[in-house]
Amino acid sequence: MTSRTSLPSWQKLISHAEEMKQQHMVDLFANDSERFSKYSIKTPAFLFDYSKNLMSDETFKLLLDLVKDCDIEDWRTKMFSGEKINKTENRAVLHTALRDRNNTPIIVDGVNVIEEVQVALNHVKLFSDKVRYGEWVGYSGEAITDVVSIGVGGSNLGPEMVTEALAEYGSKDIQMHYVSNVDGTQVANVLRHLNPETTLFIVSSKTFTTSETMTNATTAMQWLVAAAFDKNAIAKHFVAVSSNKEKATEFGIKEENIFDMWDWVGGRFSLWSTIGLPIAIDLGFENFVSLLEGAYEIDHHFCTAPLEQNAPVIMAMLSVWNTTFLGSQSQVILPYDQSLHRLPAYLQQAEMESNGKSVSWEGERISYTTVPAIWGEIGINGQHAFYQYLHQGNTIVPADFIGSVESLIPVNNHHDILMSNFFAQTQALMQGVTEEQVREELTAKGMSAEEIDKVAVHKVHQGNRPSNTILMQKLTPKTLGSLIALYEQKIFVQGILLQICSFDQWGVELGKGLANKVLAELSADELSDNLDSSTYGLLDFYKSSK
Repeated sequence: MTSRTSLPSWQKLISHAEEMKQQHMVDLFANDSERFSKYSIKTPAFLFDYSKNLMSDETFKLLLDLVKDCDIEDWRTKMFSGEKINKTENRAVLHTALRDRNNTPIIVDGVNVIEEVQVALNHVKLFSDKVRYGEWVGYSGEAITDVVSIGVGGSNLGPEMVTEALAEYGSKDIQMHYVSNVDGTQVANVLRHLNPETTLFIVSSKTFTTSETMTNATTAMQWLVAAAFDKNAIAKHFVAVSSNKEKATEFGIKEENIFDMWDWVGGRFSLWSTIGLPIAIDLGFENFVSLLEGAYEIDHHFCTAPLEQNAPVIMAMLSVWNTTFLGSQSQVILPYDQSLHRLPAYLQQAEMESNGKSVSWEGERISYTTVPAIWGEIGINGQHAFYQYLHQGNTIVPADFIGSVESLIPVNNHHDILMSNFFAQTQALMQGVTEEQVREELTAKGMSAEEIDKVAVHKVHQGNRPSNTILMQKLTPKTLGSLIALYEQKIFVQGILLQICSFDQWGVELGKGLANKVLAELSADELSDNLDSSTYGLLDFYKSSK
């Protein structure tokens, strides 16, 4: 297969990037009164404005040429039809099937996965309803008041982000808790406030062998049994989301309380599946379905909208443009909504675990920069923390601003104040402030020429800092589903453009394997001689200091 760098569109973008680095967005806006309408898209869930990027009509055309040269539409068809595009693991990639509302059959290895999904969703509905309506009781006959979801990575980040984002839609009778860190501090802090008689645990692990998850699950199980004086209590207080029914039943979980998982769903794309059981319990199954419907709306848009009006395609194009061609090293996610405070962490895993790679799907080293480092924070908090760096730092960091027209909890004029900052920051990043403007402002304030000379240069903002704006009407289960799916499909397109397998994570597996070996060293009487000097010295200090 041809390397991306040999494509004519790729080569043209390299030279075009040098031309665009000499341009300023202020001039691009001044020369085109239609820039906003040309470079914005409306979907049922949000307005997507990408006009504040360092791009011209020629840039957009060349990026579209690249998308076409990379056969995005063909790859899209392969993914949605269940072809095994995860080549390194020989798996289909079908998180989209989890939210398919048309129930169109998709056959993988002779099995209609849509039918399996429907069975699993019905299982989630029946169980979540039982818990929510007080029909599921613990060992003492009491209804469930607290649910602890135990998982790590995608088994934790998705459900936690969604239930915290949609807390206003959540149950008032059942409290959700999440344990992911193997640091005992987290599980201890969660358990110390709970009543064993009314606590339900959801253990999410595809293999039911994940070290961190099973360590926390075992601690929780011991806590429960110590209170109940009966191992049979496990069956009344533990359920599992796993494909390893044998291990889960050995743990003490009844088979009918094990929720199926499939190898064609990656952890970071799994909240739509049975991994979303905590979401269904907290929000109710109807709201969980609304989440799926919102995601399906974006899937439909992704599959039917022309490439030049396709939001996920354009997001991916711009990411590759800003990173691979213009040289940005990171991208910041800035939600102006307190409810979305976990979204940056969620998207950090989704993009960096998917496309943070340096080998093509042909097994060749990649010579170009792939994805940026993803980071972020609630917008207002960020303004008083790192926006100084965004505005005046030597490195340019593209930003995604995410906000809503309506607040979930209206309080006086708080939302207008919040959103005035939201709109002003994207404007400031784009426009900047010239030294001439600074001097005029300071002169108008009566400052002397000598004083102006001292401070003027410090107040200059170069501007020309790119940003996307995503503006929802209101944060609801449906709009949140659309927002998440938007980024998921962007990541898929991004991976195809970069010629990367987005759906494996061998870098994660390496660390897990080494951790098991190090644990064996910590348990041994003496350290082995085959360790490097740094690791040997650190382990020796740790063991001798305990």
